[in-house]
Amino acid sequence: MQPIFLVVGGPGVGKSTTSRALAASFPSSLHLPVDDLRHMVVSGLALPGPEWGAELIRQIRLARDVAVRTAEAYAGAGFTVVLDDFFDPRGLVEYRELLSRPGTVGVVLYPTADEARRRNAARTAPEEAGYIDTAIGHAYAVLAPEVGRLAAEGWLVLDTTDMEVAAVVAAIRRRAGIPG
Repeated sequence: MQPIFLVVGGPGVGKSTTSRALAASFPSSLHLPVDDLRHMVVSGLALPGPEWGAELIRQIRLARDVAVRTAEAYAGAGFTVVLDDFFDPRGLVEYRELLSRPGTVGVVLYPTADEARRRNAARTAPEEAGYIDTAIGHAYAVLAPEVGRLAAEGWLVLDTTDMEVAAVVAAIRRRAGIPG
């Protein structure tokens, strides 16, 4: 079975960019952005905000369950899999079993909140920037107190504020014991 990587963090921290580059560093790989699964909902999509209602939790749980099954199927077929998702106030409960699987590596991208806001401003249309900037504030408020616990549980927590994508990929591969 091939490795599975779970890359998480707040909005604007480089999860998708890093995950795509990490996946590209393997000969057979799949990059699976969990937000893409969620955004396949054509009508009735619940978006995260300060309040987490039952429908939002149901949709997140559903997308993550599908992502885990997809990751396991592709890994079983010989593909290295890189999931990317956001850290949530419920602590990523849907991934606990996957993270206990040998060969799964949890990664938290954790640049400063100011750097996340700078990256967001550079990549986001002005009409969406305010929503995402607010989401960055919420994400850091939830994630900051959890970083120590995640590191203690074996997650690779990377301050990527001053790191290029190639260096982040190299650090993740080293953590997984994979040369290159």
